[in-house]
Amino acid sequence: MATQRPENSSISIATNGREQVVSIPYPKPPTATYLAGVFVVFWLGGWAMGEVAALHQIMTMPVGGGTAFLVFWLCAWSIGGLFALLTIRRIFQRSAPELLKLEAAGLAYDSGVPPFRMPMYRTFAAWSSLFPKRSLIKIDRAQLVSLRLREGDTRSRLTVDAGAQRVELASAATDVEREWLFKLLSERYSLAAPQ
Repeated sequence: MATQRPENSSISIATNGREQVVSIPYPKPPTATYLAGVFVVFWLGGWAMGEVAALHQIMTMPVGGGTAFLVFWLCAWSIGGLFALLTIRRIFQRSAPELLKLEAAGLAYDSGVPPFRMPMYRTFAAWSSLFPKRSLIKIDRAQLVSLRLREGDTRSRLTVDAGAQRVELASAATDVEREWLFKLLSERYSLAAPQ
């Protein structure tokens, strides 16, 4: 059985009776991510001062003296502060590794929680970065027949079709680790090589 992990791999395998749990940790985010988080913490200090100043001005200003604009500004400022708080929570949130529980009847997949990724130029997907979806999927032996290691331009992808959904396994792993995992799953579930 191909249980010998690649050299210097961060993947761990725990055995519980006949079941194995393969844990694939996500890489740590770059230091710049944490520096951005610290900057946002300091920015929130200024945000709080603006919030208090606007509230004070609304409370002390006579009615009709421009309070409508200040109320609008305060609402927008509050939404910005909420977004900053969510960003801080997500930046400093611990990631949870991908888990593959190799059961006799099939595979139980947990996508885990990836670390926060700073939005890149032209791909500003901040909302999905703030609220990552954790997938818990059961994949039976019949569905594992669709397990494929797909070569791409920059990296390979290990996929399996679970009903109408194509699930990417080991997204946090290296290409060598994905190849090893493909061999491990193929041997464990006696999968024939794709033609």
